[in-house]
Amino acid sequence: MPSTPSPAPLSAWPPTLPSQVAPPEFAVSAALPHAVLGVDVVAVPVLPGDAAGDAVVLGPGAAELAELLDLDLLAVLEDEDASGKPGEVTSVPVPLGLPDNASVRRVLLVGVGAQTTDDLRRAGAAVARATRDRDALATTVPAIGADDGLEAFVVGTMLGSFGFHWRSGPPPHRPVGRVVLAGLPDAERATPALERAVAIGGAGWRSRMLCTVPSNVKNPPWLAAQAETLASESGLAVTVWDEQRLQAEGFGGILAVGRASATPPRLIRLDYTPRKAGRRTPTVALVGKGITFDTGGLSIKPGEAMVNMKRDMTGGAVVMATMAALRDVGCPVRVVGLVTAAENAVGGDALRPGDVIRHYGGRTTEVTNTDAEGRLVLADGLAYAVAEVEPDVIVDVATLTGAMKVALGQQVGGFFANDEALAATLHAAAERAGEPLWRLPLSAAYESKLSSTVADADNAPGGPGAIVAALFLQHFVGDLPWAHLDIASVGDAPDERDEWTTGPTGFGARALLQWLGSEDPLAGVGS
Repeated sequence: MPSTPSPAPLSAWPPTLPSQVAPPEFAVSAALPHAVLGVDVVAVPVLPGDAAGDAVVLGPGAAELAELLDLDLLAVLEDEDASGKPGEVTSVPVPLGLPDNASVRRVLLVGVGAQTTDDLRRAGAAVARATRDRDALATTVPAIGADDGLEAFVVGTMLGSFGFHWRSGPPPHRPVGRVVLAGLPDAERATPALERAVAIGGAGWRSRMLCTVPSNVKNPPWLAAQAETLASESGLAVTVWDEQRLQAEGFGGILAVGRASATPPRLIRLDYTPRKAGRRTPTVALVGKGITFDTGGLSIKPGEAMVNMKRDMTGGAVVMATMAALRDVGCPVRVVGLVTAAENAVGGDALRPGDVIRHYGGRTTEVTNTDAEGRLVLADGLAYAVAEVEPDVIVDVATLTGAMKVALGQQVGGFFANDEALAATLHAAAERAGEPLWRLPLSAAYESKLSSTVADADNAPGGPGAIVAALFLQHFVGDLPWAHLDIASVGDAPDERDEWTTGPTGFGARALLQWLGSEDPLAGVGS
């Protein structure tokens, strides 16, 4: 009798991600790009025309390249109708290499516009896309700007290189392996700016990667494990609350949202202390929404609205990525990062409309919509921060309301603040970082909408959605200076644009690092 074949083995669960591409490595050099050996692409800047009437002007290193190539590069640009606008790239093949640099195969003429930080960030992203699958690049584009221009170019190049894949074979593209910032005569002076740029770009990359990982891998315990790894790498203290400790200490919002999931919720705390901290060093608390997948719960979302909900933990990813880079940007204040992590699932034990939950600290909420879950977990995190961290400033970050996307589209994030100095500082930092935020009003005119007949507040009473959500959260911060970043509008990029790649954005880490990495982040706040 023939033997019965054994059943095929089940796939391992949870699945394991394949290895991912890494951002380029960066170095500085005083040499012009044609003289940097071992590169296969060189890039020089193209500026818009000057007062002399030229259509475009070539930047440092171009004249030497033109002589070596025996080619009129201005004529090439004229033939391509190039204008020098930021991110415009004209590619010149060099199949036989340069006379003294045989490895070069391509010259890129890169538009830099008015050479603002936004222009140089766009130029960096365009160069990244034009050099995919190449080994090395040497460029003088950053040589035409100050330190902030170098930072912008590096960040744009890093994030324009971002990729994620889960294929049976290798990724479809890989970033250029090495980028040499050429034509910088004082490498020692440029090195700190480069290191800061790599830290900020790396935070954007980390945040975007965490948001992009699918939710069959990414759950609250997995996110906590990532936090423990980055804490070890970055010199941070880390504490994780499991479901038993959350229950014992009264984190009713996090537990209620996460209770129907097969993977239990977590609260993650990361602590950063600057090297020269003393008793008077102020403390900032960052609180991030970490919903690793959001079905909407029993108030279930339509299917098409669930497709991108793996990124509903963007706020948590932003907090984690920011914390990991604080030491590298020289943050002068203490920072405590809190990530309220849960999966909003559907099951027999799911949170129901009409349930009343008790948050950390005792305040109660009537749940009228289980898809307004982000504010329920954030409330616990904010209340804990006030009571236990005792910060000087609190900032929370969340993909919180669809109303923000309606109001602002997909290129600007929204924020609220109860302190004018904090609002101005965050707005300016976000603009510098290329992650723009627009302030909306904490209008007390809508406060009455939060009224509940059975609890301290209703979690989803209707009205102007983003404002009402912010007013709900405000009750958990007391009189402390506070800002609420609602980044639901910018949680996803619909297509490739500048440094953004299609899909989850990880928006916010760069803005927070521009703020916290400044000389005096809390100047004027609370006064």
